[in-house]
Amino acid sequence: MNLHALRLFTKVAELNSVSKAAQALMISQPAVTIQIRNLEKEVGLTLLESKGRGITLTQNGEFLFKQAQRLFDLELDIENKLEQLKNTGNEELQIASTHVPSHFLLPKWLAKYKQAYPTTNIHIKTANSQQVIEELLHYKADMAFIVKEDGHHPDINYQFLMNLDYWFIVPFGHPLAEQKVTLAELMQQPFVSREDGSSTKEYLNALCKVHKIPPPKVGLQLDGINESIHAIAAGYGTMLAPSIAASSFIQRQQIARVFIKDIDIQRPIYLCTRKKEQNTSSTFNTFINIINDSIS
Repeated sequence: MNLHALRLFTKVAELNSVSKAAQALMISQPAVTIQIRNLEKEVGLTLLESKGRGITLTQNGEFLFKQAQRLFDLELDIENKLEQLKNTGNEELQIASTHVPSHFLLPKWLAKYKQAYPTTNIHIKTANSQQVIEELLHYKADMAFIVKEDGHHPDINYQFLMNLDYWFIVPFGHPLAEQKVTLAELMQQPFVSREDGSSTKEYLNALCKVHKIPPPKVGLQLDGINESIHAIAAGYGTMLAPSIAASSFIQRQQIARVFIKDIDIQRPIYLCTRKKEQNTSSTFNTFINIINDSIS
């Protein structure tokens, strides 16, 4: 495949315009058009089609655009890693993680790793599960950690690490504190919700759907576990939270559990890597071994 033509096509798809792509790349518009037509002939598929005064991607074009983005992200990742080795001689490990593993599990694993390998540069990006998988797919991360039951991406390997208990929590002194109620009764309370793309939010909505009750009314939406639990501790609402994050607040009598009849929640944590990619980096493999030793 002609990578130059593919790069031009990717720029057109990003800007949704042949003329804007030509300006950005400082080449003529006819030259861009010719390259894309040649690319369509090469792959045997229509990639772009006219829409009003502009263009839009066909379904085949959408597929190629996503794959091309990943290809050029990989190219950039290779360049960055080589530059890092050239400048410092040290390897680098890029990690993407959802909030629970990032705040409560990765610190102890990374501390153990850094004691043995102090010169390795490690960077962690914390985001929701949807964003974390995108980071991994686009080579912005070498590995990822998520809490998620289903919807697994076909290009990702998922290694199960452990289950975590999840609890419904309310402010300390709340009428439902330490009480056992039905899920429907609890859903009448105002909820502190995570942001869109959060697997916890998706899980709670799915749980309500299984039990054929309406989802909770969101009174407050916050990004992140700690921010949400602090809102509960300050006296507002209820939420579904990982026990590993909520237990210290319960011990300090800032929040309390609510027990749901016939429902106990455990959610899985996965280590995610890209399929069809054998990572031979000693940094990568040593860190994986430390994690496996810690949970075995």
